[in-house]
Amino acid sequence: MGQAREVMDRLTEAVTTARDLEALAELFAEDAVALTPEAGELHGRDEIVEYWRQITTAIPDARFESVSAYEIGDTAVDEGYFSGRNTGPVQAPDGRTLPATQKAVRIRGVDIATVADGRIIDYRLYFDQWTFLEQLGLLPEPSS
Repeated sequence: MGQAREVMDRLTEAVTTARDLEALAELFAEDAVALTPEAGELHGRDEIVEYWRQITTAIPDARFESVSAYEIGDTAVDEGYFSGRNTGPVQAPDGRTLPATQKAVRIRGVDIATVADGRIIDYRLYFDQWTFLEQLGLLPEPSS
């Protein structure tokens, strides 16, 4: 196992099993960049940790079920299912805070992390926002 795979595995552990934002912060370079479906491009460790704080607050019992895991040079790729129950407030992209729905979510996604000197410098997260919002019951009812 190379450095990128080890760091990605520690990231998954920090977000799900340990729920440790300090450990998560140590995994990202100070000037790291992240791309997420709902928050867009995040610049710097602090913005990235805040993003994960919001996710772990909204879904504190989050779990990750791996479908596949790869390492190519300095980059690790994970594909799998993120699941849990929404028991905390949800931070909407427009800045509003929505109350917990108490609904379970299970979404398939892909994480890609490029590592240099033991820290993530570039992170990309892909998942279907529509499915996520639908499972939370946050989409408007279709008009008839």
